[in-house]
Amino acid sequence: MNSIQKQLSKAIAILSLFLTGCTAVVPEQPASEKPLEEAAVLVEEEPEEKEISEAGDIEILFTSDMHCGVNEGFGVVGLQQIREVLERKGVRTLLVDDGDVIQGDIVGTLTKGSAIITLMNDLHYDAAIPGNHEFDYGMETFLELTEQAEFPYISCNFNQDGKLLLDPYIIKEVSGKKIAFIGVTTPKTLTSSSPANFMDETGEIVYSFMQDDTGDLLWQTIQKNVDEVREQGVDYVIVMSHIGNEEIVEPFNFQNLIEHTSGIDVVLDGHSHDTDQVVMKNKDGESVYRSACGTKLQAIGYVRIDGKSGAITTGLYSLNSDVTAAELFGLENELSEPVAELQNDLEKTMAREIGKTEYALVANDPEKTESNGAPLRIVRCQETNLGDLAADAIRSETGTDIAFANGGGIRDEISAGTITYADIINVFPFSNQICVSKLSGQQILDALEWGARSVPGQTGAFLHPSGLTYEIHADIPSSISITSDGLFASVDGEYRVKNVMVGDEPLDLSKTYTVAGLDFFMKYHGSGFGMMGPDEVILDEVKMDNQVFMDYITGKLNGVVGEEYANPYGQGRIKITGAE
Repeated sequence: MNSIQKQLSKAIAILSLFLTGCTAVVPEQPASEKPLEEAAVLVEEEPEEKEISEAGDIEILFTSDMHCGVNEGFGVVGLQQIREVLERKGVRTLLVDDGDVIQGDIVGTLTKGSAIITLMNDLHYDAAIPGNHEFDYGMETFLELTEQAEFPYISCNFNQDGKLLLDPYIIKEVSGKKIAFIGVTTPKTLTSSSPANFMDETGEIVYSFMQDDTGDLLWQTIQKNVDEVREQGVDYVIVMSHIGNEEIVEPFNFQNLIEHTSGIDVVLDGHSHDTDQVVMKNKDGESVYRSACGTKLQAIGYVRIDGKSGAITTGLYSLNSDVTAAELFGLENELSEPVAELQNDLEKTMAREIGKTEYALVANDPEKTESNGAPLRIVRCQETNLGDLAADAIRSETGTDIAFANGGGIRDEISAGTITYADIINVFPFSNQICVSKLSGQQILDALEWGARSVPGQTGAFLHPSGLTYEIHADIPSSISITSDGLFASVDGEYRVKNVMVGDEPLDLSKTYTVAGLDFFMKYHGSGFGMMGPDEVILDEVKMDNQVFMDYITGKLNGVVGEEYANPYGQGRIKITGAE
C-alpha cells in the first residue's frame, strides 16, 4: 500500500465518508444507509491489479449540477481516485454527467465553460447531457463546447425546428453487457436559461425541448428511444435526465417520466440538486430506480451492476467535509496538476480588492437551515440585504423609478470584510446585461405576483425591489395561469401581492413607470416573465450586472458597504404574511 492509499484508508476510518443506496434485491425498499465497511470500494488494504473478466462487475459513476465545482466536495481529483480504485479492484467503470457542469463559478465565467470541458476530457467522461445552464454562454458557444468534448453530448428532446441537434442516445458495451444511455434535457430550459439563446436573428424561438402542456410529447419521445434501443438487444436502459423533482416545473419531473414510460431500468437525475434515492413503479407496474447526487461534487452517484446476478444497486459516495477530498486525504493523481494550474491562474485574477463590507451580505438564511442541514436559500423567497444591494445598484446605474434583482440571478453571498473581484463574480457569474423598460403598473403587479407565486417555497423569479415595497399574502393560493412555453399568462383569481407602493404612492395600474433589471427576465422572458419583453425595452445593454454591482460599491458607496445594509433580512421592502 502506497502512502496515498494509507492516508485514504485512515481518513475513511475516522471521517464520515459513507455509502447510501437502494438495492435491486428488494425493489420496494426505500433508500437506506449501509455500514461503513461496505464503502470499502474506495480503499483496499492490499490493492492488486486484477484481470477484468467478461462477466465482471460494472459501476457507472455519475455527476450532476457540478456548476464548476471542480475543487469542491470530492473535486475532480477525488472523482478520479474513486474510479482508479474501482478499476484496480476489477470493476469496469463508466463516467457520465447529467448537466449544469460548465456554469456557476468563476472558472466557467472567465473561460465560457472551456476549462471545465478540458477537465472532463482528462477524466475520460463517457457521455454527458446538456442541462439548462449549458446554454448560458449562448448557443454558438455550447455547440463549440460539444466539439471540444472528447465524449458525446446526448439529448433526445433538444432540437432546432424539429430536427435533433445531438444524438438521442449512445450504447456502451462493457464486460459483455450492452448498456444504453438516453439523454433528456428539461423542457424548462427555454425559461431557466436566457430565451435569447434559443432565438434566430429575427427574435423567433427556433430551438425546442418538447415543452408541451401535458408532457406527453416528451414521454412519447423517451419511450420511442427506449423501444429503439431495446430492439437493438441492450441489457440495460439508463435515462440521463436533467429534470429533477420540483413542483414548480410540473409536469416535467422524474415521477411523471417514470410513470409514463416502460422499459427503463434506472433514471439518473439532476436539476433539483437533491440527493434522493427512489424506487417507483413505471406504467407497467415494474420497478425503476431514480438516483440523484446533489451539486458541487458533494456526492458521486453510482449504478452498480453485479456481474453474476445482473442485479442493480444505486446510491451515493458522500463526503461530509468542508474541504475537498484531495486536501482531506492527501490525494494526488493525474488530475492534480491540471487543477492546480487552473487554480493558480484564477487566484491571480480574482484576488484584486474591490471594496469592503462591514456586514455579511446574505443569500442564505444566517440562522436557519434546510431539514437535511443544507443552507436555506432565502434570496429566492424573501428579502435579504444582498437582494436590496443588488437592486439598489441597478437603480443607481439607470436612474429609473424602480429596479428589480431576481433571486435566481444572485448565486452566492459575501462575507463581512474585504470584497474581491472573485466575490462579485461569484454573486453574478452570468454576466447578464442590464436593460430599462417602460412598464405599466399592471405589468409590474403581474411581475411581482409571478415572483411571489411559490412563497414560502423558492423560485428564481422572486423579485427584490428598489424604489418599491410590497406585501405577499402567502395564505392566498396562487391563481396564475401558465402558457405552454412555461411563461406567465394571467392571474385568474385573487392576487397574493398587495399594497404595492412606489416611493410614497400606491402603484397605479394604469400609469407607466421606468423599470430596470436583467435582460434575462425583462427582455427575454427568463424565469417565465411573460408579462414583459423586448417591445417594452427603451434602453438596452446598459452594462453587465457584475460591473454595475462593482461600480455601485466603488462609486456610490465609496468602497464601503455600511450600516444601511446591516440587517441580513433587508430594509423591510417585502412583507410576507400567512406563511407557515
